[in-house]
Amino acid sequence: MKKVLIFCFTTMMIFFTACQDTSAKKVNSSNSATSSSSAPTKKTTGMPAMTFDKTSHDFGIISEGEKVTTTFAFTNTGDSDLIIVDARGSCGCTVPEYPKNQPIAPGETGSIVVNFDSSNKPGVQQKSVTLSANTSSGREMLRIKSNVTPDPIKQKEREAQAKARQQN
Repeated sequence: MKKVLIFCFTTMMIFFTACQDTSAKKVNSSNSATSSSSAPTKKTTGMPAMTFDKTSHDFGIISEGEKVTTTFAFTNTGDSDLIIVDARGSCGCTVPEYPKNQPIAPGETGSIVVNFDSSNKPGVQQKSVTLSANTSSGREMLRIKSNVTPDPIKQKEREAQAKARQQN
Protein backbone atom coordinates (compact mmCIF):
# COMPACT_ATOMS: atom_id res chain seq x y z
CA MET A 1 0.00 0.00 0.00
CA LYS A 2 2.85 2.34 0.85
CA LYS A 3 4.47 1.69 -2.51
CA VAL A 4 1.25 2.58 -4.36
CA LEU A 5 0.88 5.87 -2.42
CA ILE A 6 4.53 6.78 -3.00
CA PHE A 7 4.18 6.00 -6.71
CA CYS A 8 1.01 8.15 -7.00
CA PHE A 9 2.60 11.01 -5.07
CA THR A 10 5.77 10.87 -7.20
CA THR A 11 3.76 10.79 -10.43
CA MET A 12 1.72 13.82 -9.34
CA MET A 13 4.85 15.77 -8.39
CA ILE A 14 6.49 15.04 -11.76
CA PHE A 15 3.30 16.02 -13.60
CA PHE A 16 2.93 19.35 -11.75
CA THR A 17 6.57 20.36 -12.05
CA ALA A 18 6.78 19.42 -15.73
CA CYS A 19 3.69 21.48 -16.67
CA GLN A 20 4.77 24.55 -14.75
CA ASP A 21 5.67 27.43 -17.10
CA THR A 22 6.70 30.73 -15.65
CA SER A 23 6.35 34.03 -17.43
CA ALA A 24 10.14 34.37 -17.47
CA LYS A 25 10.42 31.23 -19.59
CA LYS A 26 7.89 32.57 -22.08
CA VAL A 27 9.90 35.70 -22.82
CA ASN A 28 12.59 35.09 -25.38
CA SER A 29 14.96 37.37 -27.23
CA SER A 30 12.61 37.92 -30.18
CA ASN A 31 9.72 38.95 -27.91
CA SER A 32 11.80 41.30 -25.81
CA ALA A 33 13.27 43.06 -28.85
CA THR A 34 9.85 43.91 -30.26
CA SER A 35 8.31 44.91 -26.95
CA SER A 36 11.09 47.34 -26.09
CA SER A 37 10.60 49.45 -29.22
CA SER A 38 9.45 53.02 -28.65
CA ALA A 39 6.51 52.83 -31.08
CA PRO A 40 3.20 52.13 -29.32
CA THR A 41 1.57 48.92 -30.38
CA LYS A 42 -2.18 48.68 -30.87
CA LYS A 43 -3.72 45.82 -28.99
CA THR A 44 -5.88 43.91 -31.45
CA THR A 45 -9.00 42.50 -29.90
CA GLY A 46 -11.03 41.98 -33.04
CA MET A 47 -13.87 43.89 -31.36
CA PRO A 48 -15.26 47.35 -32.07
CA ALA A 49 -14.83 50.02 -29.39
CA MET A 50 -16.66 53.33 -28.87
CA THR A 51 -14.67 56.39 -27.83
CA PHE A 52 -16.86 59.40 -27.03
CA ASP A 53 -15.95 63.10 -27.09
CA LYS A 54 -17.97 63.29 -23.84
CA THR A 55 -20.13 60.87 -21.88
CA SER A 56 -22.11 63.42 -19.88
CA HIS A 57 -23.72 66.77 -20.54
CA ASP A 58 -25.09 69.42 -18.16
CA PHE A 59 -27.83 71.62 -19.63
CA GLY A 60 -27.58 73.93 -16.62
CA ILE A 61 -30.69 75.82 -15.51
CA ILE A 62 -33.66 75.50 -17.87
CA SER A 63 -37.35 76.37 -17.54
CA GLU A 64 -40.01 73.71 -17.05
CA GLY A 65 -41.51 72.77 -20.41
CA GLU A 66 -38.35 73.61 -22.35
CA LYS A 67 -37.04 71.00 -24.81
CA VAL A 68 -33.25 70.79 -25.09
CA THR A 69 -30.90 68.72 -27.23
CA THR A 70 -27.27 67.66 -27.08
CA THR A 71 -25.06 65.54 -29.33
CA PHE A 72 -22.57 62.90 -28.22
CA ALA A 73 -19.98 62.28 -30.95
CA PHE A 74 -18.10 58.97 -31.00
CA THR A 75 -15.41 57.18 -32.99
CA ASN A 76 -15.07 53.45 -33.59
CA THR A 77 -11.56 52.88 -32.21
CA GLY A 78 -11.83 49.10 -32.46
CA ASP A 79 -10.80 46.56 -35.06
CA SER A 80 -14.15 45.68 -36.64
CA ASP A 81 -17.45 47.28 -37.63
CA LEU A 82 -19.45 48.82 -34.80
CA ILE A 83 -23.20 48.21 -34.75
CA ILE A 84 -25.52 49.94 -32.27
CA VAL A 85 -28.60 47.76 -31.93
CA ASP A 86 -30.51 49.78 -29.33
CA ALA A 87 -30.49 53.05 -27.37
CA ARG A 88 -32.90 53.68 -24.50
CA GLY A 89 -33.52 56.67 -22.30
CA SER A 90 -34.07 56.18 -18.58
CA CYS A 91 -37.54 57.71 -18.91
CA GLY A 92 -39.92 58.88 -21.63
CA CYS A 93 -38.63 62.45 -21.38
CA THR A 94 -35.18 61.39 -22.66
CA VAL A 95 -35.21 60.27 -26.30
CA PRO A 96 -32.05 59.24 -28.18
CA GLU A 97 -31.57 59.30 -31.97
CA TYR A 98 -28.83 56.96 -33.18
CA PRO A 99 -27.58 55.07 -36.25
CA LYS A 100 -29.54 51.86 -35.63
CA ASN A 101 -28.01 48.70 -37.12
CA GLN A 102 -25.75 50.72 -39.44
CA PRO A 103 -22.18 49.38 -39.54
CA ILE A 104 -19.59 51.97 -38.56
CA ALA A 105 -16.14 50.97 -39.80
CA PRO A 106 -13.01 51.28 -37.66
CA GLY A 107 -11.88 54.91 -37.58
CA GLU A 108 -15.26 56.29 -38.67
CA THR A 109 -17.34 58.61 -36.52
CA GLY A 110 -21.00 58.84 -35.63
CA SER A 111 -23.27 60.67 -33.22
CA ILE A 112 -26.02 60.10 -30.70
CA VAL A 113 -28.51 62.98 -30.41
CA VAL A 114 -30.31 63.12 -27.06
CA ASN A 115 -33.52 65.14 -26.65
CA PHE A 116 -34.80 66.03 -23.18
CA ASP A 117 -38.33 67.35 -22.53
CA SER A 118 -38.53 69.09 -19.14
CA SER A 119 -42.35 69.20 -19.01
CA ASN A 120 -43.54 68.20 -15.53
CA LYS A 121 -39.92 67.63 -14.39
CA PRO A 122 -39.13 70.43 -11.91
CA GLY A 123 -35.94 70.36 -9.85
CA VAL A 124 -32.63 68.62 -10.47
CA GLN A 125 -32.92 66.00 -13.21
CA GLN A 126 -30.35 63.30 -13.96
CA LYS A 127 -31.13 60.99 -16.86
CA SER A 128 -29.20 58.35 -18.77
CA VAL A 129 -29.14 56.72 -22.18
CA THR A 130 -28.04 53.09 -22.39
CA LEU A 131 -26.57 51.97 -25.72
CA SER A 132 -26.50 48.29 -26.66
CA ALA A 133 -23.74 47.61 -29.17
CA ASN A 134 -21.38 44.86 -30.27
CA THR A 135 -18.50 46.19 -28.11
CA SER A 136 -16.64 44.06 -25.58
CA SER A 137 -18.78 45.38 -22.70
CA GLY A 138 -21.99 45.26 -24.76
CA ARG A 139 -23.30 48.46 -23.16
CA GLU A 140 -22.29 52.08 -23.09
CA MET A 141 -23.82 54.73 -20.85
CA LEU A 142 -24.40 58.43 -21.57
CA ARG A 143 -25.69 60.85 -18.93
CA ILE A 144 -27.46 64.21 -19.00
CA LYS A 145 -28.48 66.51 -16.18
CA SER A 146 -30.21 69.82 -15.67
CA ASN A 147 -31.82 71.98 -13.04
CA VAL A 148 -35.38 72.66 -14.14
CA THR A 149 -36.95 75.86 -12.82
CA PRO A 150 -40.61 75.10 -12.02
CA ASP A 151 -43.41 76.84 -13.88
CA PRO A 152 -45.17 78.97 -11.21
CA ILE A 153 -48.70 78.00 -12.29
CA LYS A 154 -47.94 74.28 -12.45
CA GLN A 155 -46.07 74.49 -9.15
CA LYS A 156 -49.16 75.94 -7.40
CA GLU A 157 -51.26 73.10 -8.88
CA ARG A 158 -48.78 70.48 -7.61
CA GLU A 159 -48.74 72.03 -4.14
CA ALA A 160 -52.57 72.08 -4.04
CA GLN A 161 -52.69 68.40 -5.07
CA ALA A 162 -50.11 67.49 -2.41
CA LYS A 163 -52.09 69.37 0.26
CA ALA A 164 -55.30 67.61 -0.81
CA ARG A 165 -53.57 64.19 -0.54
CA GLN A 166 -52.38 64.99 2.98
CA GLN A 167 -55.90 65.86 4.13
CA ASN A 168 -57.29 62.52 2.96
